[in-house]
Formats: sequence, C-alpha cells, structure tokens
Amino acid sequence: MYHRSMTKLLEQAVETARSLAPEKQDEIARLVLLAAADDQAATGLTAEEEASFAESRAQAARGEFATDEQVSALWSKYGL
Repeated sequence: MYHRSMTKLLEQAVETARSLAPEKQDEIARLVLLAAADDQAATGLTAEEEASFAESRAQAARGEFATDEQVSALWSKYGL
C-alpha cells in the first residue's frame, strides 16, 4: 500500500501552482492526472482540447507547419 501524503516536492509544486492563472492550473492538473494514469483510468480531453487537436490535424494535412523561428520562440517562452 502506498503512503497517501505528498512528497515535499509535490507540495512545493502545488503551492507554486496556486499563484498561477486558473487556465494554467487546469493545464498542470491534467498533466498530473495523465502522469498518475498508471494507477488510475486516464482522463479524457476537454471539448476545447479535442477541437484544438482536430484543427492541428487539419493544418498538418494541408502541410501547414510552424517555422523554425516560431518553434524556437515557443520553446523560449517556456524557458526551454
């Protein structure tokens, strides 16, 4: 049986997430739930996420891809 308390690192992450916008908090929550899916049923996508993926697939089918500069800008935005 697993210990049910959070680790210090997870507590720190949750505390940091509290200061973020609700949309960002939801994004983080979905990522945590997906990461924990090994022990649980996976969570589904929201209608907005489904629509975003459908649009992305349509853009790819049309050959519309981000430029190297756009990709670099996105990575930089998140400090990667």
